[in-house]
Amino acid sequence: MFEFKKTTHLQKRRILIRVIVAGIFALICFLGLATRLWYLQVVRYEGLAARADRNRIAVVPIPPRRGEILDRNGVVLARNYRDYTLSVIPANVKGDVKDMLDELGELVYLSANDRRRFLQQLSQSGRYNPVQLRNNLNETEASWFAAHAFKFPGVELSARWVREYPEGEAAAHVIGYVGRISEADLVKLEEEGRAGNYRGSNIIGKKGIEKTWEEALHGRTGVEEVEVTATGRPVRTLSRIDPVPGSDLHLSIDIGLQKVAEQQFEGRRGALVAIEPKTGEILAFVSAPSFDPNLFIDGIDVENWRKLNESPDHPLINRPLYGTYPIGSTYKPFVGLAALELGKRSATQRIPDPGYFEFGGQRFRNAGGAAYGMTDMHRAIVVSSDTYFFSLGPEIGVNALHDFSKQFGFGQLTGIDLEGERQGVLPSTEWKRQAYKKPAQQRWYAGETVSVAVGQGYNSFTLLQLAQATSVLANAGTYMKPHLVNLVRSPQTGKATRTVTEPAYTIPLKAENLAVIRKAMVDVMRSGTARRAFAGTHYQAAGKTGTAQVYSLRGAKYKASAVDERLRDHALFMAYAPMEDPKIAVALIVENGGWGSTVAAPVARTVFDYWLAPERIARDAKPVPPLASDESDIVEEGASGESPDAVVPLEDLPAVQEDEPEEQVPEIHAALSTQRVSVRGRQ
Repeated sequence: MFEFKKTTHLQKRRILIRVIVAGIFALICFLGLATRLWYLQVVRYEGLAARADRNRIAVVPIPPRRGEILDRNGVVLARNYRDYTLSVIPANVKGDVKDMLDELGELVYLSANDRRRFLQQLSQSGRYNPVQLRNNLNETEASWFAAHAFKFPGVELSARWVREYPEGEAAAHVIGYVGRISEADLVKLEEEGRAGNYRGSNIIGKKGIEKTWEEALHGRTGVEEVEVTATGRPVRTLSRIDPVPGSDLHLSIDIGLQKVAEQQFEGRRGALVAIEPKTGEILAFVSAPSFDPNLFIDGIDVENWRKLNESPDHPLINRPLYGTYPIGSTYKPFVGLAALELGKRSATQRIPDPGYFEFGGQRFRNAGGAAYGMTDMHRAIVVSSDTYFFSLGPEIGVNALHDFSKQFGFGQLTGIDLEGERQGVLPSTEWKRQAYKKPAQQRWYAGETVSVAVGQGYNSFTLLQLAQATSVLANAGTYMKPHLVNLVRSPQTGKATRTVTEPAYTIPLKAENLAVIRKAMVDVMRSGTARRAFAGTHYQAAGKTGTAQVYSLRGAKYKASAVDERLRDHALFMAYAPMEDPKIAVALIVENGGWGSTVAAPVARTVFDYWLAPERIARDAKPVPPLASDESDIVEEGASGESPDAVVPLEDLPAVQEDEPEEQVPEIHAALSTQRVSVRGRQ
């Protein structure tokens, strides 16, 4: 009996111990839970509240409206319009993406190209990055999708700004174009610390002014905080910071003049640059052939890309900026001015011109074999006597000529507000030492200076450099930086800022020497090689024709009909007008065009006639119908036998021998229209 009571007591005691232990354990658990609740609600309150807000609040970037691009008269060259677009966030799509496309295609039209492009971008994009599915939805399609959007999670309808170029191919190489932001663009934006300003944007400047002035045109991205449901549907807007539109750019280009100049290159390859000498404003910038920048806005299709990229005429290359050429006799006024300024020869000093110049046992001939007898500098420029300038080369010396010509911008980057400018080649003994590897090739030969003095040999300049040098000459040595963007207008204040206001420097030229060159250039138009093209003008222009060879004839006579079209000579011309108060300076090249006097000079005449027309000036430079060139006159003059730089029968035109080494630096003379053999004088 006693033992039974003892056992019962022990059992009760054990149960009590267990209850106490369980109670303590439960108390500890509750204390831990309370502690955790206190920690989350008090200690971690701010962080967790912000995290909850992030789940509840979506931060939506608002892309800014891109700034417009206008010409000097306010004509819009690049503008924006609103467009509806469908985009997909892959992570939010329920089920298979292709099934979603099939179902969505019953509601909104999706072309095979839309699907192919979307799937291609989908494979290259992250799961949480929106991928564009279709753009240019009309209002009916947009409203219809909005009513059924709940059926398509992950598919978003949004409005965007779309770029448009209303003038099409006109000035395309100046304006450039925009395109989708690529991975390389994103990397560059990250490196520059500007990636945050492009959230929500899918385009960026790719070429031309659109690229060079991207930061000003883009603007500043805005932000909108939106309260959303658990499924991501917006409920209400909590706050908003409006985007700042990009700045509007007013170019110095006159689109009327631009179109007139471009029409003169129809069916031809070439380049033209027109500059206002006193300001450095570029009035026309032609690269022919051109292209339509609207093709690139949402990604160019394969067929159009193949046409542009594989064309033998290279329409995508910016010829005035990137193409380098020997400029032929258009270089002679600068060589003559160098001789006067350096005291190597007086303007009145006469030398015999028997039709050739002998130096180092070689004979360098005049173009056409013409002999001008006793010739001074004025006559040498008017009739373009090669012999006169051949003889100047050794007297001046290549280094002195280099240093003098450099001041006018030859062989130098002008700093124009476009990317991709090439420096070209302004030869000197130092340049040759750096250009060649073999010691024998690094040596400069005096005979090479003979070729350089007539714009051939190693000379290789861009058309922009020739136009700028002509502008500096017209402006009496004052160098104004050439530029395309004239005014930048702030979208917030409306204030316009001028980009270039002061000259970069002034070349110290003697007035009497400048007068000699100018008078000779005037007589080139009155009685010299450009007399026919500029007969009957109401203004007086000053200029110089030129013809540059593409390959060596090695002693053969030049006959255009017997030479492949892409191996024919380039036609060049440089001029400014009016002579008394220059308003425009022009340089142009017609690739494989033949004679500068019969092909290039008439193009400049048309440009001058338009720009200096009294009625145009009276209308404050408003665009007028383009002037058509008389093609029959050009053909007739070329057939009549006028050589590029002398009035002689074409069939009697021999070659000029120039001394140039066999091996050349690959970029010395980049004639874009043909694969060069070499650039030599005719023998």
